[in-house]
Amino acid sequence: MTPPRIRRRHAADLDGCVAALAEVHRVDRYPLNWPADPRRWLRQPRPADAWVAVDDTSIVGHVAVHRVVPARAGTPPARPTAEVARLFVVPRARGSALGGALLDRVRQWASARRIDLSLEVTSDGAAAAALYERTGWRYAGTSTAPWTAPDGSAVSLRHYVLSCDAVPAITARRRASSAAASRSSGGSSTSTS
Repeated sequence: MTPPRIRRRHAADLDGCVAALAEVHRVDRYPLNWPADPRRWLRQPRPADAWVAVDDTSIVGHVAVHRVVPARAGTPPARPTAEVARLFVVPRARGSALGGALLDRVRQWASARRIDLSLEVTSDGAAAAALYERTGWRYAGTSTAPWTAPDGSAVSLRHYVLSCDAVPAITARRRASSAAASRSSGGSSTSTS
């Protein structure tokens, strides 16, 4: 089996995305409320861009970015910000840094446009929060969602931000490792990307 490759999402991918999302929902309860029309949920609000991770047979991951998020009340004006949304990886593809790779694709997109990024995750999403923090996202606060859980209870959201100038943790480690290898090999270097 070849490692999944990441590419832009096409309209023809939506059925595969819905199948992957259904698998994630069964295992992780993401999204917390199953959408009445999951194809529409993946397309709305109209994303600025979206990517899928594809293995030999199917879609195994997805991420979208929505532009531009208005500034929060009480915060100073900043660069334009886009929201990362609809990030998921099917259970069988986890443990291979695919979530981080999808986030890195979004980071590249934002960096090329000089746009900062934001995202939110339910407060019970410990694995997702750990991924964000491990890959350089900064925790920016908690709020109550304007929607409720299936049982009608309030949902707490954790907010994260990332400057488009931030170097991904994985890239920083690769650069440090490459520099160390170059010093120990007398100056020759090999790309790790």
